[in-house]
Amino acid sequence: MDKSWMHSDRRLKAYELGVESFLNFSVENLLTTTHIRCPCVKCVNLKLFGVGIIRDHLYFNGVDQSYKNWTFHGEPWEATTNASRNVEEDDDHSRYNFVSEEIEMDNNDFGDFGFDPYEFANVIGDGDQPLYLGDLLPEGNTILASMYEAKNTLCALGLSYEKMHACPNDCILYRKEYEDSTNCPTCGISRWKEDKDSILKEGVPEKVVWYFPPIPRFKRMFQSHETAKSLT
Repeated sequence: MDKSWMHSDRRLKAYELGVESFLNFSVENLLTTTHIRCPCVKCVNLKLFGVGIIRDHLYFNGVDQSYKNWTFHGEPWEATTNASRNVEEDDDHSRYNFVSEEIEMDNNDFGDFGFDPYEFANVIGDGDQPLYLGDLLPEGNTILASMYEAKNTLCALGLSYEKMHACPNDCILYRKEYEDSTNCPTCGISRWKEDKDSILKEGVPEKVVWYFPPIPRFKRMFQSHETAKSLT
């Protein structure tokens, strides 16, 4: 199936022929002309329409170019080539293990993950691809180079935050007189998270809330005469 039209100018004949080819392909496989997922950049296969509306969307909005395998429109997943998967099976396995360990999931947690595990691998693979050949931004740009620098900028603007341990039932915050407590004095639930074997992971809080102090923000806002007038 030729999909090169998806990257063509919408004003060209190649795009028009591609749209018609896609619609014919969808109707032949789905056996309907009224309930088809729309692959335009706004609907991204989340909404169902008739052929006519989808045709209009593809012309006005453009097609979602990341929709490489037309699985919602009858194309079998096996049609995807190894090249488009961007990752080898061994790499898929290692990434699956990494994600599982990071969020503490086991094989049973993936029971309703999706129609094919390679779909997830494709998403991970796409995340490794550069947006453009070479640099995203031209040389000489002054954008911050790391998340650490970005956080420092936020702190300088008075946009810092504090992380506080909290009771899972929102009874208390573990601060002031409760700073060293390990159980909630109200409901008795442990402060620490349990692993899958119901063993407490001391030092790992069950719930964390982010507190954004308002005073530093007000100070920054009132430093501008124009903003101060509006605030007053």
